Amino acid sequence: MIATVLITSAIFAIAHYVDQGWPGVEQALCTGTFFGTLFLFAGNLWLPMVTHAAFDLTALAMIYWNLESEIAHLFFK
Repeated sequence: MIATVLITSAIFAIAHYVDQGWPGVEQALCTGTFFGTLFLFAGNLWLPMVTHAAFDLTALAMIYWNLESEIAHLFFK
């Protein structure tokens, strides 16, 4: 199970390279691993689906209100 999460997360991450470069790969690897692990612990898709929707809506709101850079600088200086 762990190998499956790691392999699928790596494939998911590599698929983001063409459009988003290395930052997209890193972000996709982290989120893919997180949601895959969440699925393993939850035992169903509902929790990862709701968490993924919340993640995407938060990212969309940050982009819409032009807060992406400001929030990123709180974590990466």
